Amino acid sequence: MSVRNEADRADRAYDIVLFGATGFVGALTAEYLAAHAPEGLRWAVAGRSERKLERLRERLPGGADVGVLTADAGDPESVRELARRTRVLATTAGPYLTYGEELVAACADAGTDYVDLSGEPEFVDLTYVRHDTRARETGARLVHACGFDSVPHDLGAYFTVRQLPEGVPVTVDGFVRVGATFSGGTFASALNQFARGRQLLAAARDRRLHEPRTPGRRARARLGVPRFAPEVGAWALPLPTLDGQVVERSARALERYGPDFRYRHHAAVESLPFAVGGTAAVGALAAAAQLPPARRWLSARLAPGEGPSAEQRARSWFSVRFVGEGGGRRVFTEVAGGDPGYGESAKMLAESALCLALDALPHTAGQVTTAVAMGDALIERLRAAGITFRVAASRESAVPRG
Repeated sequence: MSVRNEADRADRAYDIVLFGATGFVGALTAEYLAAHAPEGLRWAVAGRSERKLERLRERLPGGADVGVLTADAGDPESVRELARRTRVLATTAGPYLTYGEELVAACADAGTDYVDLSGEPEFVDLTYVRHDTRARETGARLVHACGFDSVPHDLGAYFTVRQLPEGVPVTVDGFVRVGATFSGGTFASALNQFARGRQLLAAARDRRLHEPRTPGRRARARLGVPRFAPEVGAWALPLPTLDGQVVERSARALERYGPDFRYRHHAAVESLPFAVGGTAAVGALAAAAQLPPARRWLSARLAPGEGPSAEQRARSWFSVRFVGEGGGRRVFTEVAGGDPGYGESAKMLAESALCLALDALPHTAGQVTTAVAMGDALIERLRAAGITFRVAASRESAVPRG
């Protein structure tokens, strides 16, 4: 980032602006910031309805010091003005393919750091192609997937790699277990992605044409095949989500992942019948999403802005276990926490925004991952906030693998 742009950012009215603050996860994020923001942090809530924003502010601890800004994701000028007024813009307003690009464009142009909760591969690929170059020119850091998609997986793989020798081929397998329900916004994003298979593949191909190569190094995220994984005592089902792609991009950007890195991402399921039933249910949902009448009917079952109760969230949990190998060493690690889609995602997004706004970080710009932009600093923040990063075991490998 240029010295001039750094000075411009320091003079802005706010350190953090939270857009989409009156939505389900947006309100949880605002509540987390109100409870955990350090003294002197200048922050504001933003969205379309000033009346709803004022009501939200009234119930926040110390809400009198929180700014209220109105903007509409469909109004480019209002979004550009929002980006110009803050150092970091965080958004929970999804589906991001529908409501997100104007915010990314505005931040890239203004040199404003951007964080979101997107788990939408098409959106992430499109914004890379369209806005990464401009963000590099202005010094903006565009960091997607700063919630359960994909912080535990990206930082968990990074944490695992750091337990292994440097400069050697490395393999990491991630195994996800979740006990939770989901909100209307998450459901809407999933349906949207299921219905856009061709566009998703086209965006991925376009991105590959624009991404720079990494001579002398290789990083891959492979789906693998369903199997019983004795290392975690569960059936491992390939997860074709954004998470594996994010891990691969971190590995391409950071030499610490070694000269040849391979990652596989799985759902860990205890019983074979449940694994088969879950796979069939996802397949049926994906098929139904291709038909507009079925998609509209499904969308009406759980509308955006709705979500689980506080009691349901309190019972929710997640655990991601990693098995890493390299240089004759094998390490078992875990990232774990509470309600993944809401309480912990709000925490992860808020801490990501605070990290970008307040912490001394490596110089990066453009579209970057959480591991690349924030790495150790964000891990320490999340640990302090109650999310577990731990080494479960480490030993010599019986058969070293590349």
